[in-house]
Amino acid sequence: MQNLITQLNEKFANASAEEVLRYFLAEYKGVIGLSSSLSYEDQVLTHIICSIDKTAKIFTLDTGRFFPETYSLIDNTNMRYGIKLQVYFPDYQKVEQMVTENGINLFYESIEKRHLCCQIRKIEPLKRALKGLKVWVTGLRKSQSVTRKNMQLVEYDQDDDIIKLNPLINWSEEDVKSFVKTHNVPYNRLHDKGFPSIGCQPCTRAVKEGEDIRSGRWWWENPEHRECGLHQRN
Repeated sequence: MQNLITQLNEKFANASAEEVLRYFLAEYKGVIGLSSSLSYEDQVLTHIICSIDKTAKIFTLDTGRFFPETYSLIDNTNMRYGIKLQVYFPDYQKVEQMVTENGINLFYESIEKRHLCCQIRKIEPLKRALKGLKVWVTGLRKSQSVTRKNMQLVEYDQDDDIIKLNPLINWSEEDVKSFVKTHNVPYNRLHDKGFPSIGCQPCTRAVKEGEDIRSGRWWWENPEHRECGLHQRN
């Protein structure tokens, strides 16, 4: 597998995101999927994917703690592109047990409890969403945070035995925003209110101009810990 990953990174070292997606959507048709958090980046990828193959799987993980604006964006995206985003929910019994034992906002108490919440609300639903897929498309970019600076265009996720494709890995924030504006891509209106990165409502806040774009996520933790576990499980 590592030889394949190396070959793919070399093959597409200078390719555009559209060229990369066009290849993978054809080569892995029916077994490729985009996990969308409805971020700027994932909306860009949704736009490109829909221009190539509207039948490709695009899904989101509804944790049950989203902002109202995020739910509105799901509807807007479906209407704009004529698709139906697949929505995966956490196991309600596990959520009930977690909340009963630890409280509704357990994530503020410790990193361990925050990871537990992310495990139940995000990681377990992701495993269901990825079942049967060979390629997992994400909107990760190197410049988003210190936890992502060493990521590559094509990677191998050992935990789920799947190729992980990051078509926007080398894009800047300005590249993303420019694409959204140029192509009139629907986006989360919280971005206009100082929210560059948007997750669950209790774990996301607006940031000041010039601050790291991920600083509003789990702001009470150290920067090196600010991942939910979806992209740092190996």
